[in-house]
Amino acid sequence: MPPWIWKAVIVFWLGFLGTILIRYAYDRLFSLLILVLVSLFLSLAIEPGVTRLERRGWRRGRATLVILLALVVAVIVFIVAIGTLVATQVADLLQNSERYVNRTVNFLNDTFGAQINPDKVNESIQDPDGPVQEFIRNQQDEALQLSVTALGLLLQGFSVMLFTFYLVADGPRLRRSICRRLAPTRQRRVLDTWDLAIDKTGGYLYSRALLAGASAFVHWIAFQSLGTAAPVALAIWVGLISQFIPVIGTYVAGVLPVVLTFIDSPIKALVVILVIVLYQQFENFLVAPRITARTMEIHPAVSFGSAIAGAALLGPVGAVLALPVAAMAVALAAASGERHELIDNHLVVVSEKKARPERNSERTRGKRLRLRRGRGR
Repeated sequence: MPPWIWKAVIVFWLGFLGTILIRYAYDRLFSLLILVLVSLFLSLAIEPGVTRLERRGWRRGRATLVILLALVVAVIVFIVAIGTLVATQVADLLQNSERYVNRTVNFLNDTFGAQINPDKVNESIQDPDGPVQEFIRNQQDEALQLSVTALGLLLQGFSVMLFTFYLVADGPRLRRSICRRLAPTRQRRVLDTWDLAIDKTGGYLYSRALLAGASAFVHWIAFQSLGTAAPVALAIWVGLISQFIPVIGTYVAGVLPVVLTFIDSPIKALVVILVIVLYQQFENFLVAPRITARTMEIHPAVSFGSAIAGAALLGPVGAVLALPVAAMAVALAAASGERHELIDNHLVVVSEKKARPERNSERTRGKRLRLRRGRGR
């Protein structure tokens, strides 16, 4: 046999064993990888705020800790408000189930001409061997598992905050240690990419926060007018969930207010559905294009596809992180390469209203390029 065959066999088996080890390590460290990605996203998001506080004389570690604590407090207040609302409504539903069933059955009979007997429905609900009572018992049995899951999520959240704190508080030291091993031209490229990542992540959160605030305000007015229980908490829920969960966020956010309103009045529930659908159309065509054109320069098809790809790779976390990653990729691709004058063709003609954000983005890119060239000099 030729002498190279033995080397080829050794390389093949080493590659095979290495692939098995990498796959095993990936399966074991997948949760850690998710925590690191979320921590990196949060560190890029709060970096501008920490930098501003540092310029005002704050120590970097204290500024990072204050921002993270404010974020934790906001999340806890939001979860407690929504949890209290849901628990109160569930307790009221269990105590007054007969009254709600009679109201719902009468609405169905009067509206759709159904012939449903409310007494039989109440008997089936109160039947100890019926499906409703069996479902309630099963949920009581899952209380321990739910507590364990909540404890695991709490530990994961603490780990994310700890990673984020060290990434931000020691950010300059980390960047110095990375750049020391690179040539000056690569150092400039790495720092420009890092700066662009901070800019795009901050732009993503800024645009989402503005859209969430607008959505919460409009839905608060609607819920307050309808007399819905806890209109502020429900409006904040709709605003945050609809904006920070891509693609299906609006439908997920609308389930809770519709269900809680349906318990009180089916007519009001239909009005809530109508308000959510109409506002979504208003946001898609008027509000969102104006905000995202100034903060995240990314095509809607790219954002939709990136959200689906992120969800397929990393689940819900990947769907949330996909948009800023896609924005950074688009910005890097746009900043690299040469640009040429467009030829005169009807396929590249854009209306005046849509062309304005593009011209603003071109001006912003020109300013960034001039700033980077000045830094390079």
